[in-house]
Order: sequence, then structure tokens, then C-alpha cells
Amino acid sequence: MTQVTVTVNGNQHIKDVSDNMLLVDFIREKLALTGTHVGCDTSQCGACVIHVNGKSLKSCTMLAVQADGCDITTIEGLAVGDKLHPMQQAFHDNHGLQCGFCTPGMIMSAIELIEGRPDISEQEIRQGLEGNLCRCTGYQNIVKSVQAAATHSQQN
Repeated sequence: MTQVTVTVNGNQHIKDVSDNMLLVDFIREKLALTGTHVGCDTSQCGACVIHVNGKSLKSCTMLAVQADGCDITTIEGLAVGDKLHPMQQAFHDNHGLQCGFCTPGMIMSAIELIEGRPDISEQEIRQGLEGNLCRCTGYQNIVKSVQAAATHSQQN
């Protein structure tokens, strides 16, 4: 067992973890933050995307011990009280979800994707989200949601 100290959604946690525990399992099992999903266990689907030190990362590709000292944001850390993050609101407003399983990873990936890119094109969004799979939709409303959030970020 190794002790790790991480800041997750603004709260510091000190936990003992096994040396082979994946970060996604640490988040779900040790911190009880179940919005980060395990979809494929092979880093193909993107359901487990979080932000580590401000960068999107598939949390099934990192060990919890590697996150020692890191600042982590999960889907639960985006909203402020009852006010959704602009990307979450855009997904809600534009019906960018179906069953919702891929949605947390899509949102976390999309936030970094549009950063500083208010005029991002549909093709750039589709290419940027290639690492996130949705088995329910044709992606059209997901792309529309990301475009709406990018436009919103330009206005603010």
C-alpha cells in the first residue's frame, strides 16, 4: 500500500492505495465519485475522462499512485451548486445525451477541446472527440452541444 495525497474537485484527500489501483477505480471506490464511468477497461471508449492538472486524461490509463500531488476535476466538480458548467448546460439544452453513460467523459473532453477556440468547426469537434464513444446517438446533438458551449464561452 502507498499513501497518496490528491486534490479532487477542490478537496484534499489522503488515502492508502494498492500500487496497481487504477485512478478511475480510486475515484469511484475510495472517493465514491461515481460520475466517472468505466466503459471498456482498454482506454478505447473515453467514459472515464477527467481533468488532471487541467488536462483531459482517460483515468483508466493512470495509476492512483501516479496521481499523488495532482489536482483532479471530475464531472461532479464542474457545477457550482445548482448552476451547471456551461458545457453541462449546453448538453442539457441541445439534447447531447441519450442514456448518459458516455456523457461525463464527453463533457470533460469537450471542455479542454474548446478552450480558447470559440469558432471551432464541426469537423474539429468530431475529430477532437474521436477518443470518446457513444453507443446511443449519431453524435449530431453532441457536436451541436459542444458548438453551443464554445459560442457561449466567446460571449462571456
